[in-house]
Amino acid sequence: MDRSRLQDLLARETAEAARRCPRSKDAYGRADHLFGRVPMTWMNKTAGAFPRYLAAARGARVTDIDGHEYIDFCLGDTGAMTGHSPAAVADAVQHRFAELGGATAMLPTEDAEWVGAELTRRFGLARWSFSLTATDANRWAIRLARAVTGRPKILFNSYSYHGSVDESLIVVGPDGRGEARPGNVGAPCDVTLTSRVAEFNDLEQLERELAHGDVAAVLMEPALTNIGIVLPEPGYLEGVRELTRRHGALLINDETHTFSAGPGGCTAAWDLDPDLLTIGKAIGGGIPAGAYGLSAELADRLLGRTDLDLIDMGGVGGTLAGNALSVAAMRATLEHVLTDDAFAHMAKLSERFEAGVRAGIEAHGLPWTVSRLGARTEYRFASPAPRTGTESAAAADAVLEDFLHLYLANRGILLTPFHNMALMCPDTTEQDVDTHTEQFAAALAELVR
Repeated sequence: MDRSRLQDLLARETAEAARRCPRSKDAYGRADHLFGRVPMTWMNKTAGAFPRYLAAARGARVTDIDGHEYIDFCLGDTGAMTGHSPAAVADAVQHRFAELGGATAMLPTEDAEWVGAELTRRFGLARWSFSLTATDANRWAIRLARAVTGRPKILFNSYSYHGSVDESLIVVGPDGRGEARPGNVGAPCDVTLTSRVAEFNDLEQLERELAHGDVAAVLMEPALTNIGIVLPEPGYLEGVRELTRRHGALLINDETHTFSAGPGGCTAAWDLDPDLLTIGKAIGGGIPAGAYGLSAELADRLLGRTDLDLIDMGGVGGTLAGNALSVAAMRATLEHVLTDDAFAHMAKLSERFEAGVRAGIEAHGLPWTVSRLGARTEYRFASPAPRTGTESAAAADAVLEDFLHLYLANRGILLTPFHNMALMCPDTTEQDVDTHTEQFAAALAELVR
């Protein structure tokens, strides 16, 4: 690939974004009172010199303040997997907040038991509690695991994604030992004091770390997602479950992103048997919501511990967690939006998206690969497909990624800014997918000459 040509194309698309979006550029330039000029600093990850500003969103479409409409395959990096403002969720939120009143009153609602029962049907875990984010669900699951095992450390896969959980920001270093993930901000302590790490798909490394006998739980995604989709090799997840049991560690599945695999995430699709499960983002249909589930045996063990303060100051919970508004949104999402039929539709479109990307890659003989996890598809600049998080991280190419993202955005298509991920929602259409296929092929034709 001609890198100088790539730089020229990126400069062209950067200038085109500025020409097309003067109001967004101006809004960004005037945002002097925001840390990093954006509501949350990760919004600066978007390709180009400034982010596009949101005006409106509905279904699989977003519109920026300059009046441009986009096919949205980002979908809030899974947070809007329902599509934007689905009618059932909007109606439920309106009913709860404006008609009944009381977004948060520190009182339970009957919706909560319905949601818990539905999560049990989908994922198999018997008891559920709620949070506002998957990050919080992970933090609380970690505390419970430490409490019930009496062990101090949590084990993660290198480059897995569990939000901003301090313990999770650990990777396998060049010497094969754990070290802080590059860029970690303000770590409270050396991450190796709280955590262990093993590469995804590496059972030998996992067993070596578990053999220390100090691991309370393995917290993992059934497939890596935020570093590009890295799928489990045959027998790997079964091996993880066997090893955790043999070494007395709990297994926590984080399905926040892997929920794309189906109505019950990878846990149901692949018949997994975790002790705990965490999830967030998509289950609220755009309203902040998260949840964590426990096996009946684990829940009984914890509730039987009179030395644990699970009600007041034990470090588990938050005033707004399980509030009536977010629980109403979860019920509407699970009952009416992210249904079994919706997942079937989304997976079919994702297959079509995958085929279109693969055709573009093969047409130019590029050493890239594309992977799919249900409604989620992603390509990486590597072949064969990475089998570990470290391999996937090494395949990153920021300049190439920015060019492709900007090229598509300037032509009305949004991908997830953190990586090359496309997600389908119930409102995505075959035409949306085919439009991406055409524009992706056009981008490659300009890039590879």
